Amino acid sequence: MTPDQSRLVETIRQRFGDKAVTTDPHDIAPWTTDWRGRFHGAAPAILSPASTDQAAAIVALAAQSRIALVPQGGNTSMVGGATPPADGSALILSLRRMNRIRALSAPDMLAVAEAGVILADLHAAALEQGRRFPLTLGARGSATIGGLVSTNAGGTQVLRFGTMRSLVAGVEAVLPDGSIHDGLSALRKDNRGYDLNQLLIGAEGTLGVVTAASLKLVPAVAARAVAWVGLESPVAALALLRAMEARTRTIESFEIIPGDSLALVLGHIPDTRAPLADPHRWHVLIEAVIGDLGEEPPAKLLERLLADALESGLVQDAVIAASEAQAEAFWRLRDSLSEAERSAGPAVQHDISVPVADMPRFMIDAASAAEQRFPGTHATAFGHLGDGNVHFHVRAPAGADPNRWYATDAPEITRFVHDLVVAAGGSISAEHGIGQMKRAELERLSPPARMAALRAIKSALDPDGIFNPGKLVTLAPARTAP
Repeated sequence: MTPDQSRLVETIRQRFGDKAVTTDPHDIAPWTTDWRGRFHGAAPAILSPASTDQAAAIVALAAQSRIALVPQGGNTSMVGGATPPADGSALILSLRRMNRIRALSAPDMLAVAEAGVILADLHAAALEQGRRFPLTLGARGSATIGGLVSTNAGGTQVLRFGTMRSLVAGVEAVLPDGSIHDGLSALRKDNRGYDLNQLLIGAEGTLGVVTAASLKLVPAVAARAVAWVGLESPVAALALLRAMEARTRTIESFEIIPGDSLALVLGHIPDTRAPLADPHRWHVLIEAVIGDLGEEPPAKLLERLLADALESGLVQDAVIAASEAQAEAFWRLRDSLSEAERSAGPAVQHDISVPVADMPRFMIDAASAAEQRFPGTHATAFGHLGDGNVHFHVRAPAGADPNRWYATDAPEITRFVHDLVVAAGGSISAEHGIGQMKRAELERLSPPARMAALRAIKSALDPDGIFNPGKLVTLAPARTAP
């Protein structure tokens, strides 16, 4: 710990108590490595404010000494976005103590949640009042609201409700000078120039530390139905989605899964079983939801729509979950894809997006191109078909040394895949953000005007570069105070 860091830590301890400071290396260690175990950092202390005022005071003190801070929530970043630098030059600013749901209004369909609120806890609180927050993902038991806002998280319900950007009505944040931006009022019309709320959403903590957000709610689920479908190709899957969208607005999730990825889950994840009797090259997981029992029951709706698809030959087989337990078992298969892949050996993962109409062909052609370019690898693609989000993974050849492969082959594979994405008019980051993993690729593939604008915004709001250094876009290293 440098002298400046030591003085800051002691000042915060004296002002806000022992709970606001963690310096035991054993307690800090779990928070210095990313969720995937790919990035390892070091931090001499974790600072944990209990309120927005405390967070603002801590940031102001850090700014005076130009001490870098890494905002952190549940530490579930997939791109190393919440991992501190390896040289110990930054302190972690944890928002986990700020975990209150300040307000939840069923009539207004709004909740105000602090940054440290865990997504699953918000789900439960909304349900108690007959409402729900319509964003979910595999890490819902540990991901926090501040992180979800800061990364513009997506998830499995983007098809109907959009990403976090569409669900945030207002943001409260501490800016790099320690001032507080209070944008929580959920105004439907506000034409006062630049929208700072939207600027902070997806900024990955590089422009401000999100301390709370006003979030849009929808009616609780009155009934849902979940179906598992076997079909020949992603082209058939998109045709099925379009046919369903033409006849109903209740489809919330439409996840496409290749047969070999399902086989990995069945082979590596205990207590899983195939939903269909026969294997298929591709699968689709569909969820239909209604918020009013006066609407057509979703199970009956899916039965009717899938019967037509079977009769026309669009799908090969289908089953509708007969119970909530079976529905959850179907979703467990989807949520376990990444875990099963890790069990199968090293792989390089790409969270990308392409135009929806091009997604089926991209999934097939890009996988074939990657396997031909890198012999012995195995490429698979799955994802949220309705919004163009492809999770494109390339597994190492059998017997490959993980350390060597990640150091040498993986970067070349990533460049190859990202070039295919850009050629298809897509994005190298669909829902996970840039973090530190994709920063060089963002620089390589972005038009100069875009990078110049990003740096200008960063420089204007954080001229000393103290917020989340090394992530998304960087300036010169933070200066040392005289």
